Amino acid sequence: MATVWIHAGLTEAGPEPVTFELLSAARSLGGTVEVVAFGPGASATGEDFGAHGASRVFACDEDAGPRAAARTLERLIHEHGPDLVLFATSYGGRDVAARLQARTGSTLMSNATAVTTFDRARTEILGGTRIVDVQFAGPTPRLVLMKPRSAEAQATADGPAAEVVRVDTEPSADLREPRLLSRQAQTSRGPSLDDARVVVAGGRGLGSAEGFAMLEALAGTIEGAAVGASRAAVDAGWRPYASQIGQTGRTVKPDVYLAVGISGALQHVVGMKGSRRVIAVNKDADAPIMRLADLGVVGDLAEVVPALTEEIRRRTGS
Repeated sequence: MATVWIHAGLTEAGPEPVTFELLSAARSLGGTVEVVAFGPGASATGEDFGAHGASRVFACDEDAGPRAAARTLERLIHEHGPDLVLFATSYGGRDVAARLQARTGSTLMSNATAVTTFDRARTEILGGTRIVDVQFAGPTPRLVLMKPRSAEAQATADGPAAEVVRVDTEPSADLREPRLLSRQAQTSRGPSLDDARVVVAGGRGLGSAEGFAMLEALAGTIEGAAVGASRAAVDAGWRPYASQIGQTGRTVKPDVYLAVGISGALQHVVGMKGSRRVIAVNKDADAPIMRLADLGVVGDLAEVVPALTEEIRRRTGS
């Protein structure tokens, strides 16, 4: 039976949520699903990963850097011979996958939105306007970087805890490893963009970082709302990169996406087109976002957003 491995990233709160999405995608292929997890607490993830379909976890409790992780993965691949390895399209996932590809000579595909068989995957090109099926060639394992939110994380009905196999990274005489000196957690209020039912996103039209204070106030009146940003706003330094939505940022799929001062370039639309409802506020009635929106409001956002905030407060009594 063919085997799929999942490269799992860990945070202080536990496995990254995208890992469970990758597990669901792997289970759909019908083979054996196993996880390779790096980071403190990896050996304690057997129950979580087992509940999502993994039969075994290769756990390294060291805070391994990308070089050490790639080297360890290469060794495990030679020992166990998986057919496919899935990574999240994230900074960490891309770093490890690229290093592993260089060491193994395997096929590497990035930005996949689905894995349909053990030798085929699907992606979107031209700003998400075209869907392409890709067939893999070359030696196994094939390496695939999947975009977050491409699959729904679903636990199995009665999955037992996965077997945990502890592994260690191997020191390398020819490579000097970077050392992690500290971790800095970014503080935030409310739900994350990944989990938000409502996303209020701002773009260049806000004019400044101060303009996002309006969006924060609006999001504060809506239960389950989070604030995001377009790349233009992030590049201007108005919001941190973690807030960026789009082709080079996060992919979100909320119930409601409220785009304020966002023109609607294809690169941004890729990250939010899965939203159930789209509301746009823009002074330009011909902005591309208006053609995508279920409801478009043409007006001065400095007047529209505060008025909407006050109306929600009046109706909810907040």
